[in-house]
This record gives sequence, C-alpha cells and structure tokens, in this order.
Amino acid sequence: MSTEAGRVVVVTGAGSGIGAAIAHRFAAEGATVVLVGRTREKLERTAAEAPDGARLLVRTVDLTVPDQVDALFADVAGELGRLDVLVNNAGAPAFGAVDAVTPEAWRAAMALNLDAVFHASRAALGPLRAARGCIVNVGSTGGLGGDYGMAAYNAAKGAVVNLTRAMALDHAPEVRVNAVHPGFTLGTGITAGLTAESPVVEAFAERIPLGRVALPEEIASVVAFLAGPDARYVTGAQLPVDGGLGASSGQPRIAL
Repeated sequence: MSTEAGRVVVVTGAGSGIGAAIAHRFAAEGATVVLVGRTREKLERTAAEAPDGARLLVRTVDLTVPDQVDALFADVAGELGRLDVLVNNAGAPAFGAVDAVTPEAWRAAMALNLDAVFHASRAALGPLRAARGCIVNVGSTGGLGGDYGMAAYNAAKGAVVNLTRAMALDHAPEVRVNAVHPGFTLGTGITAGLTAESPVVEAFAERIPLGRVALPEEIASVVAFLAGPDARYVTGAQLPVDGGLGASSGQPRIAL
C-alpha cells in the first residue's frame, strides 16, 4: 500500500501547471486531495484529468481573504476528519522594476504570493498538529536570487523563504515545514503556450547545467518527497529544483 493512502492533502493553486501535477501525484498514491483555487472550471479540469480511482474534492476559495481560508480548513477538518499535508502552491508572476510597479500592483503581488501562504498555514496548523503533518511551500528560484524586472515577485518569494524557516522553528516537532523552489518550468501560468523548442525556452535551457527546463511532474516529485516519510527528519529546508542553475557563480562558460 502507498504511504499516501488514507492521508488528506490540500493543494492550493491546483487548477493548472505545478499545482495540478502535485495534486495528481498525491492522488495517484492514494491520498484524498482537496483542490483549491479561485476558478472552479480550472479545478474541475484538474479533477477530470486525474488518475482513475482518484479521490479529489474541489473547493473554490480566494486565498487572500482570511475568512474564506478559515472556512475552508474548518470544512476540510470537519468533512474529512484530518489534514496531513498542506501544499502552498498558489502564486502568480508580477513584472516591473520598483519605479514601474504601482502600489496596487505591489500589494496584489504580496497578497497572492505571500499573504496566501500565511493565511493558509495559519488556518491549517491546528489539524496539522493533530496529524503530525507537514507544510510544503512552493517558492521560486526568484526568491533565492534577483531577476531583472520582477521586484515585487522577488520580494514576495524571498519572504516565503524566511517564513518557511520561521514556521519550521516555531512548529517543530509537531509540524514539519519545507519549501521547494522551481526554476523555469513548462506548463505554468508564465510559460503557458511555450514548447521546448520556443526561443525563450531555449535561451533559458542554455543557462541550465542539465540542458533543459523543468516539467511540472518533476516539481511534484520533490514536493511528494518532502511531504513523505523519507523526509521525516527534514524541516526548514529550501530545496531548489532548477537543473543546477543556482550552482553557478554567474561566470560564463569558457573553454580552458
């Protein structure tokens, strides 16, 4: 029997891309998965594309509204009786340097990429403690280093890094808290419509030591590891899933 069998997993931002792949991974291993997002149509598509026999529940929630988030986790605990894993995956890119970002755009970037992690984690901690469960935050390589023209996004994802560390300290040993940080990944909101042969994708791939960009399923496998028993002694970790990009000092490749 899978180690996921009988567990209850909440995945935010489950309507597409990495979130959908994470949901399908847990569902395939026997977990009951609650798909959370703002657009019901997208969530239902994720549910329809799940493996045969999967148990998935759709919940439409605005994660930037605390009352809706609190109600979600109260309903999950009441209906399913437990919560073992929270995957904070919801987020969206935000573009612009500081002098080009309006205060409204800044606040929107923080609300979805950072505040949603706080609201969901806060609401989930009670049932997670009871199950001695875990949280996996999906950050970004943009939280581990800066990008040109993405000031608000970098700031929000950088804050997720230290929020993960703080929660890991505060809530051990009952709840483990870790983060994965994907690099450029096909099939996400920012890369929708691109293929491996697209000039943009090829430009990224040239910088990546493994020679290609990631697939959502490859991020999902790392999330599943951190949420599983093989990672039972891991908390506070920041795990880049970037094909080795972060290993570079930034110097160009030259023939010696």
